[in-house]
Amino acid sequence: MLENLQNLNLGGSVVVLNDFFLDRIIKIRDLGKLYNQILEKSRLGGSIRGIPQTDIKGGNATNVAYALAKLGCPVSLITVADRAGSKMLKETFSEFQNVALFVIDGKPGRTTSLEFSNNGDIVNIMLSDLGDNENFGPDKLEPMEQTVLKKADAVIVTNWASNKKGTELSRFAFEKSKSALHFLDPADIETRQGEFKEALSELEPDLDSLCINEGECNALLRQYGLGTITDEEHTKKIVTELAKRTSISIDLHTSSGSYWSNGNEVEFVKSFPIQPKFVTGAGDVWDAANLIGYLANLEPAERLLFANGAASLYINSYQAIPPNIDQVLSLIKVNKD
Repeated sequence: MLENLQNLNLGGSVVVLNDFFLDRIIKIRDLGKLYNQILEKSRLGGSIRGIPQTDIKGGNATNVAYALAKLGCPVSLITVADRAGSKMLKETFSEFQNVALFVIDGKPGRTTSLEFSNNGDIVNIMLSDLGDNENFGPDKLEPMEQTVLKKADAVIVTNWASNKKGTELSRFAFEKSKSALHFLDPADIETRQGEFKEALSELEPDLDSLCINEGECNALLRQYGLGTITDEEHTKKIVTELAKRTSISIDLHTSSGSYWSNGNEVEFVKSFPIQPKFVTGAGDVWDAANLIGYLANLEPAERLLFANGAASLYINSYQAIPPNIDQVLSLIKVNKD
């Protein structure tokens, strides 16, 4: 069945909305030591040297679009950026023949991502200036963008949590693309949990998949009084119940593995055993591979396996470059043999 991925032939494209960020990744080797250094420097000012940093293009939508393109999928990215950001986007996607950029003039977001170790796991805390991503509604979409939506094979709206008009944008995008598959990745909903629950009720008729990570899932589970994620069997039960309560298929990715449920059936696929070197953007790569799995009509377990493989290759790389389909399939084959 995985061979379907290499023969995927789409009539339109996957439309991705809507955030673009300029990201700076700061790797912190010793959080306690850095905290003490900051306290010391706060008295008189000065430099703290020897802190590894990397500047990359960012934003959930931009990362998902890039990962889709690396996997060979035709992509239309609708986002917002200023002149410098637009130039970066064009340079970033210049290697692909199957990517169309629809860049609306405005202020891009900026994020500083702090990566550090927590009991052996790499975690990240993101400090964000949302820019014009914060109020990106249907009014931003001109006839050209609306035409692209009408021809889409799939539409994914990302980072609902950072967009005050996220529900309006999602509803509009899904209604304009009636025949497409519809995906939503809300990002960190901690400060908007109740509002997001209401948004799901409104979007449910047109939403095919809710793509969430462990933290986002726990926040949503609390809204339904379903507890939190623990071991595999318990998580299967509450994810199934969550899908039943929302009437939306749930695609959940965690550090230990990925889950899918439509409210009746449930699947779990373990993560690949690797040592993470880079985590920022891993969920976006997972989303892209999972979405392609849907378009290729993979069975749920195969789709989750493919998405896990793509994310594993990404976080095992220092370069933060998503894999191509052949690399993911090779990883899966090696681990099966």
